[in-house]
Amino acid sequence: MPWWSWIVIWVALVALALLFVVLMGLKVWRDGTKTLHAVTAVGDELSAHWADRERAAAQKPTAVRTAVPGAAIFATPEQMKDDYLAAKEERRFARLQRRVARRKERGQLQSLRDINALEDVG
Repeated sequence: MPWWSWIVIWVALVALALLFVVLMGLKVWRDGTKTLHAVTAVGDELSAHWADRERAAAQKPTAVRTAVPGAAIFATPEQMKDDYLAAKEERRFARLQRRVARRKERGQLQSLRDINALEDVG
């Protein structure tokens, strides 16, 4: 083998190695841009979701406080227990109403327990 054939072989190997590095760089660049576009889309969806949650929270009516803050200090334990149980029942009924409304909105079947509870109330 003549001496110049080694130079040709090494030049070809270096050229192929550079071509491989350039092609891998392009592949990484394209995959990176796809990933960034996906991250941007997810970020947009998340911001829309949080905006909807804030809008829903702003529209949600807040219950009027019937108890004055600090009044529990002067109340009897029986009165506090009655207040606690009444508030607990209100929260349970509100959850029940939200569950029934959510299932109705989604077109799902209502549970018999929920139907009976709503009939008992009114």
